Amino acid sequence: MEIQYLGTASAEGWPALFCNCEICRRAREVGGKELRTRTQALVDGKILIDLPPDTYMHALKYSLQLGQIRHLLVTHSHMDHFFPVELIHRHEHFGHYAEGILQVYGSEAAEKAFYDAVLIDRFKVHPLDDAVRFVRLEPFADFMADGYHIIPVPADHDKRETCLIYVIEKDGKSLLYGHDTGMNLSQEAWDCILGRTYDLISLDATMGKHHAKEYHMGLPDVLTVVRRMEERGCIRPDTVKVINHFSHNGKMTHEELERFAAEHGLTAAYDGMNVRV
Repeated sequence: MEIQYLGTASAEGWPALFCNCEICRRAREVGGKELRTRTQALVDGKILIDLPPDTYMHALKYSLQLGQIRHLLVTHSHMDHFFPVELIHRHEHFGHYAEGILQVYGSEAAEKAFYDAVLIDRFKVHPLDDAVRFVRLEPFADFMADGYHIIPVPADHDKRETCLIYVIEKDGKSLLYGHDTGMNLSQEAWDCILGRTYDLISLDATMGKHHAKEYHMGLPDVLTVVRRMEERGCIRPDTVKVINHFSHNGKMTHEELERFAAEHGLTAAYDGMNVRV
């Protein structure tokens, strides 16, 4: 199993669009891994996770053939993770020779965002029935997609909707994709997560050096979660432990994140990073 981190920033991007803080100024000056687009990932070139406004740029930068992708997992309806108006362009009028139907999976809130975007008057002449279909998910209701066993787990994020993180399994490999979420998961969610062993865990580190009370995590919270998973035998010595989804409000450069990660057996994600397990 291989995961490609197409984008690794939180909602405002990094450097943030309108920000001139020290972290953002440095990112503009240094470039490279200090530049982050909104979070998105691709598993084995087949399972796309989230559809941020930066998807078009990701497709260009990484030579992605998005018309060949048949499965999109949506974590939640926030704009930085789901920009559904882009899906209009999979209609044959815009996207010639796209393969089959793109199945979009998500919660009720993501479903509403989807239909609010694709049913506006401007696009009613281009119905998407033969190009894109939305599949509403319920927490813990596992399903199969192209041979992948996927479990949607309710996250600790926006209380106004059911936000999801995902367990993805195939051919004896297991991935936990944990963005966006804080630590305050339900007991049922923790039981689901802690009931299996992972080859790769990808954890929310939005707040950098700061502890996050809810909605997201910082590095102190990541270490707490890793210890808990180690104690339960969920991660082995060879499990890859990735920190991802960074905000400039975390007040750490990529160099500092890498240094922290190395000290604690973690890997700091950056745009374009590939991890194979």
